Amino acid sequence: MKKGILFLFLVMIVVFEFCTSAKKSQTVVVPKTTYEASVQQVISANCSPCHIPPKGNKKALNTYAAAKGEIDEMIARINKNPDEKGFMPFKHPKLPDSTIQVFVKWKNDGLLEK
Repeated sequence: MKKGILFLFLVMIVVFEFCTSAKKSQTVVVPKTTYEASVQQVISANCSPCHIPPKGNKKALNTYAAAKGEIDEMIARINKNPDEKGFMPFKHPKLPDSTIQVFVKWKNDGLLEK
């Protein structure tokens, strides 16, 4: 009998441990992607030298305004497969999905500069 009461008492303690009248906030803040913090580095690493003056002879993508103005084209071209016309980066392997998502997230976050 004492063991039964002790067991019931322990079960009640466990149950009431997780009961609370205050709701805990579980809001997760995900920082927005910006040109200066994320996109500029990806462009420098993957689009150079072709799209970075002075050596680049293709459309320059080395400024915020240039990248912002070409974001739809960039996303379309880096999403292509290497055997498709217009694939970028030309003569290089397809960018990893995580790198492509930097551009997509930047666009979805509002094309922020800083």
